[in-house]
Amino acid sequence: MTAKVIVAGVGMVPFAKPGASETYDRMAARATLQALDDAGITYDQIQQASCGYVYGDSTSGQRALYLVGASGIPIVNVNNNCASGSSALFLARQAVASGAAECALALGFEQMRPGALAELWDDRPGPLAAFVDAAREAFGDDTGVPMAGLLFGGAGRSHMQRFGTRPETFARIAVKARAHAAGNPNAVFREPLTVDEVLASKPIFDPLTRLQCCPPTCGAAAAVLVSEGFARRHGLDTTVAITGQAMTTDRPASFDPHDLRQVVGYGLGRDAGRAACEEAGVDPREAQVVELHDCFTTNELISYEALGLVGEGEGERLVVDGDNTYGGRHVVNPSGGLLAKGHPLGATGLAQCAELVWQLRGQAGARQVADARLGLQHNIGLGGACVVTVYERDGGARC
Repeated sequence: MTAKVIVAGVGMVPFAKPGASETYDRMAARATLQALDDAGITYDQIQQASCGYVYGDSTSGQRALYLVGASGIPIVNVNNNCASGSSALFLARQAVASGAAECALALGFEQMRPGALAELWDDRPGPLAAFVDAAREAFGDDTGVPMAGLLFGGAGRSHMQRFGTRPETFARIAVKARAHAAGNPNAVFREPLTVDEVLASKPIFDPLTRLQCCPPTCGAAAAVLVSEGFARRHGLDTTVAITGQAMTTDRPASFDPHDLRQVVGYGLGRDAGRAACEEAGVDPREAQVVELHDCFTTNELISYEALGLVGEGEGERLVVDGDNTYGGRHVVNPSGGLLAKGHPLGATGLAQCAELVWQLRGQAGARQVADARLGLQHNIGLGGACVVTVYERDGGARC
């Protein structure tokens, strides 16, 4: 990739609990219209679109975008589990960077049902079977534990066994998420928590408790990506550019029952992070603001290390020293993250994108990170895919 890709516009609807939102198509259309308005263009200028979602019938992306306009453009539907939104972003960026399109839309949405995540089809091989088998080989066949809780709780246990990480450290991440979400009107959970409250909540799979797990959520978010030439011709804001991005899938280590960190994507995040930062020519430790995949508190801490914010085994120190929040080295998930903002699977990657764009433009209001110039995004879907994206502020100039 050599062509610079500008994030010209972003949009996001407030996230909501299942049953409290509009239907997926209306949420998606509203997020798209917001992104178009933010960019200062109309839908007929979009040359192609990628739409990420997990729970929905085929061509749901068309259903959503036809509420905005039926312009005949290519619309590609993407399902990469929880990385579906960032996979749509990856395709849109790839199209613009390669010259296949000068103006592309990435859209993510989800209309979820209450309850833990589950596979819907029981008459065919499950795509996550090998991952679950690795977890059960490591910790036993506990059929009463939700699949995701088993996997990410097991990853936390692996980190505790290797590095002596304390349960209260994971709990502090949930407390931080709520504190950050207090400044985000789009977040589902904005009420404060204490470490004691987190630890006393219903056990899921040690060290995880209920308040350390992201909630099922409904929502939508979108981004308009353009080339520099398109931005120049149309006078668009070029403040924020994607300067590095990579997508990875699993290697054999992902199925190692002796290290559940690998099973939930440690290696994917490490490889994608290195590739994205190498393309951008940046060090991840320089990022002032980070939006990463905190579906569980355990995964946030593991991801600090995978992304190179700290060395392996040093994630607990980042939390204890307050270097994951305001006044520290990085502000991680200023939006409240998946834990507090919510996790509508297909929308999450685009919501992370929107937050980082607002932060780099200086438009994040009460949660603004001071002098944010470099943003890092990490979005992972088991099964598996991981997308890491580097955003940089480019002087606030207009073409």
